[in-house]
Amino acid sequence: MRARMALHVAGIAVDTREISLKAKPAHMLQVSPKGTVPVLVLPNGAVLEQSLDIMHWALAQHDPEGWAADAQLSTAAADLVARNDGEFKRALDQYKYAIRFPEQPPEVYRQAGEQFLQTLEQALQDHDYLLSDQVSYADVAIFPFIRQFSMVDAAWFAQAAYPKLKAWLQGWLDSACFAAIMQKYPLCVD
Repeated sequence: MRARMALHVAGIAVDTREISLKAKPAHMLQVSPKGTVPVLVLPNGAVLEQSLDIMHWALAQHDPEGWAADAQLSTAAADLVARNDGEFKRALDQYKYAIRFPEQPPEVYRQAGEQFLQTLEQALQDHDYLLSDQVSYADVAIFPFIRQFSMVDAAWFAQAAYPKLKAWLQGWLDSACFAAIMQKYPLCVD
């Protein structure tokens, strides 16, 4: 999702295919043997297999909204995204797939994830977005994971004490960028 959003805002046209991870097409595995998505094959034949790499590449080509423009925020953005992609993603996976992690009840995993939600809520006390009053790539990189977290137990999230974070999330859900990238694509089969 975050790779698609960066490609969209950069105005880069790509051939997008939906992949069933239970029936991975042979062509995809030839291009990217690790067999995960997203995968972007560049015009020069180079392959990008990480969503953050795709984001950085797309925004380096064209960044009309300045998502990656503020060099002073780059370290803070990188740190926040690293925390999202590390400890928060682990807690999210355990919370979302709690049946696979029976060592603890889902609420324990949710509480672990909430530590990051609290960080984001605090950041949004001073700004409209996570790092400033302008969107940065950190907002886009983190948004899909907060969306997933909010959907695990939507009733709990609706009453949770994160008013700024919920408003930030709703803003992304209502955005034209999100609507544009959420269209369905044909399933790729070999």
